[in-house]
Amino acid sequence: MENGLIALNALSYFVLNIVLRNGRNPKYDLRDWAPNHEKMGKGVTLTKEELEKLGEILSELE
Repeated sequence: MENGLIALNALSYFVLNIVLRNGRNPKYDLRDWAPNHEKMGKGVTLTKEELEKLGEILSELE
């Protein structure tokens, strides 16, 4: 499930997706994708707790 578009350019877009599998807790996947969504680049997958901690760190940078 696509959650949020972060950046877009001519070759790819950077997206945060929520990944739900087999009734497990959701994971949050942040990576770049080809415009047709057929190819993906390197990214990172986080738990809810890790995503919240990242949010805290980013808010402290401001």
